[in-house]
Amino acid sequence: EAMKTIKQVATTILAVAVLAAPLVSMAGNKGKGFDRLSLDTDTSLDATEIQNLEYMREEEKLARDVYVTFFGLWGLPVFNNISGSEQVHTTHVQDMIEKYRLTDPVVDDTTGVFVDQYLANLYAELVAEGSRSSLKALYVGAAIEELDMLDLQRAIDETDNADIQTLYENLMSGSRNHLRAYVGQIENLGIVYEAQQLTQDEVDSIVDSPVERGH
Repeated sequence: EAMKTIKQVATTILAVAVLAAPLVSMAGNKGKGFDRLSLDTDTSLDATEIQNLEYMREEEKLARDVYVTFFGLWGLPVFNNISGSEQVHTTHVQDMIEKYRLTDPVVDDTTGVFVDQYLANLYAELVAEGSRSSLKALYVGAAIEELDMLDLQRAIDETDNADIQTLYENLMSGSRNHLRAYVGQIENLGIVYEAQQLTQDEVDSIVDSPVERGH
């Protein structure tokens, strides 16, 4: 089934007690840099599964790049730790792309460089917001992880491939851990975190549950 039309991206992120408008998920990115499927690709994946893999490769890189940049700006260990995890995540997606002999969309692994112009623009917007203060940077990190979970769940629902489902479920586990870390940092400042992309109940359930191991 074709992905839905992409929503308008917001340029601000939730800060302190003010909810930002939602970021854009990968839904509806057909025609936005993800039509790189060769007609003679030897694969059992359909077009939607391929688009989702390609998008997830760069979305995980986006998270890594934003956190690397924020660590350079603010020096908070949480950004350094999670950027390393995101590097592992984007490499795992790359491995899956190579397994199915697809074209890797990451042609330049430089921080902030993306084939898809939407992601390049989003990177710039997120970095601009998180450059305003370390607190805003933490909120940007949490928003990215909430968004990533929405995109991963959609991708899980759109594939019947067991290998890819396992990959996405492992990435989902990592994103839940990252959200726990960012919310913990925010709440250590005496601020009650409010959900930005997921429902508040979903966020509370994740934050109130133990850190997941082995993802």
